Amino acid sequence: MKSFKDKVLEAADFVHSRIETTPGIGLLLGTGLGRAAESLQNLKAVSYSEIPNFPVSTAPGHHGRLLCGEINGKRVLAMQGRFHYYEGYSMKEVTIPIRVMQVLGIKTFILTNAAGGINPLFNTGDIMLIVDHINLTGDNPLIGPNIDEWGPRFPDMSRVYDRNLMALAKEAALRESVRLQEGVYVGLAGPSLETPAEIRFLRTIGADAVGLSTVAEIIAAAHAGMAILAFSVITNMNLPDNPQPARFEDIIKAAGHTAPRLQAIIERVISSQGPGDRSQETAGSGQSEK
Repeated sequence: MKSFKDKVLEAADFVHSRIETTPGIGLLLGTGLGRAAESLQNLKAVSYSEIPNFPVSTAPGHHGRLLCGEINGKRVLAMQGRFHYYEGYSMKEVTIPIRVMQVLGIKTFILTNAAGGINPLFNTGDIMLIVDHINLTGDNPLIGPNIDEWGPRFPDMSRVYDRNLMALAKEAALRESVRLQEGVYVGLAGPSLETPAEIRFLRTIGADAVGLSTVAEIIAAAHAGMAILAFSVITNMNLPDNPQPARFEDIIKAAGHTAPRLQAIIERVISSQGPGDRSQETAGSGQSEK
């Protein structure tokens, strides 16, 4: 039986053979946001189903393709759709794409998701810069034997989100005349959405937005020593005193409506990066060797 490391290395070899380049920036696009990657120039696309050992997206709003191309001359490897714990994948399987990026030498990781707003000052359609997160999934992708060349056994999580990248995002939002909220994202296992009592609890512990993804990928990227930037698109508001059913069709529509503004911010951030740039402040182990 193949080990997790062997599965990742096999997938990375296949991806490298198809993209025939070395990207410096990894991009993960969440629910309803996948079309943002289609603006990549010199685009090469690989279906997840073609990649050995890769999971396949089953959630609506996830295209299930790995895209490689350029944004203003910067090489980018973009995931057009992600995998979720609630789909039945293990936490390690959810993070296979992040490990593939690590093996390929990617140093900067940008993630987006669709999330429910908890902070009453937010509105549907807002973009939230994630400044920290709370893991309430009940699991962790680092459980089990540690692969030392991929990162430390006990990675520091005090500065997960890169301050330099966040500063660039704020500047980009200002230049694009986009109001950028800031807040804490809480990740749950799902797939059932939150009750009003749960929303009150999450607000009490300091969460500003809630979703069913992100924390596993971020933990793996932090373990890998990547410089991380992450955004939530607030697709619906969770107000416990006036609960409204969250229809998935409305979530997709709200994400799609906000996507061009988020895309503009991300493109400005990427344009400011070198092909292999990585913030000096990010601690931890970096790229692994095959």
